[in-house]
Amino acid sequence: MFATFKQIFRSSNKDLRFRVLYTLGVLFIFAVGNSITIPGMQVINGNIGFLELFNAMSGGGLKQFSIFALGVMPYITASIIIQILQMDIIPYFKELKEMGEEGRRKIAKITRYAGLAIAFIQGFFYPMMFIGKTSEPMFYFKTALILTAGTAFLLWLGDQITNKGIGNGVSLIIMAGIVNTLPDMFVKVFNSLIPGASNLLIAWLSFALFILLYLGIIVGVIFVQEAERRIPIQYSNRSSSSYGGQQTFLPLRLNSAGVMPVIIASVIMGIPSILSYFIKNAKVVGFLNNYLSTSKPVGFIIYILLILIFTYVYTFLTINPDELSKNLNKNGGYIPGIRPGSETKKYISKVLSRITFMGAIFIAIIAALPTIFTAITGMDDSVKLGGTSILIAVGVLLETYKQLESSVASRNYNRR
Repeated sequence: MFATFKQIFRSSNKDLRFRVLYTLGVLFIFAVGNSITIPGMQVINGNIGFLELFNAMSGGGLKQFSIFALGVMPYITASIIIQILQMDIIPYFKELKEMGEEGRRKIAKITRYAGLAIAFIQGFFYPMMFIGKTSEPMFYFKTALILTAGTAFLLWLGDQITNKGIGNGVSLIIMAGIVNTLPDMFVKVFNSLIPGASNLLIAWLSFALFILLYLGIIVGVIFVQEAERRIPIQYSNRSSSSYGGQQTFLPLRLNSAGVMPVIIASVIMGIPSILSYFIKNAKVVGFLNNYLSTSKPVGFIIYILLILIFTYVYTFLTINPDELSKNLNKNGGYIPGIRPGSETKKYISKVLSRITFMGAIFIAIIAALPTIFTAITGMDDSVKLGGTSILIAVGVLLETYKQLESSVASRNYNRR
């Protein structure tokens, strides 16, 4: 790792160094903009329930009610919806998916417009949720425009990082938002444990244990994110000595779904919480808060079950065993000991189901840790031990580092 960063700042790698500094500069603009509060809005000091996840992804902008309060989450929500619509739900989107590069451009354009529409809707209703009704309806409209413009600007910044910097711009903005909230979280843990403690030694040991557990979870996330099952592949038109005698593999990651199941489950579980702000019926609100809140046992169990279900659904949507089997057969490839066709499809489905089960359990545990930690310690909801934030941040950092390492290696190869 250190050798890679040393290579970046060599005088011969000016282009790569510019890309890294450009990326850092754009992320700095995001951090500055996230501290600018919308005129007429106030900082939210209390807990915001299920929206703590989205607050973390926006770098604390939602509580701050900054111009970047919505972050890029409306775009992510639109992406999820469009991906689902491509699965034989609406033929038009399936046709776009099969059109190649032109279809991908159209899908990207539709997703962006859909994301901005979702941003406007969220920007209109969030002020109602947190500051209540006002006698000036135009206030909500102006706030929605500012928040939508903030999301549009962040998407543009993300494009600039992707084109001129290093890594995926939208993912890096989400990661930067999460990292931006970490110092405040550790300060809250410190303030809740150290000042006023009857036994300073135990208080300091508790704080050190929290940090060690946090680092241990990060190491565990890295291990699982990088873990994969390699299925050996043999090609009938290649000899065993081809390509230096290297074996070809079909890699299936332990966590192929990433954080998408948690995000989808959080959005679904968040709908009742949003409705509770607008429904005035006490019985309905009581039912929603008691049975569909992730802080309550029933809601927590539903949340975990949704994560497990969507992990399987999303994995098999993104990795289609039938398509993999057909592509292998088309290219003359086969799994040793397994007949091409339906048997190959069944074998891949069986392996994928087994490793996805382990991945789903891991994702559910990581997602459940913050709720369990809050229930045990009684700390603020913004203090999270584990959770989706770590999954996202670690995943993005790993992908960005791999791209950086690949860029350094290709430049060193070209100079030889």
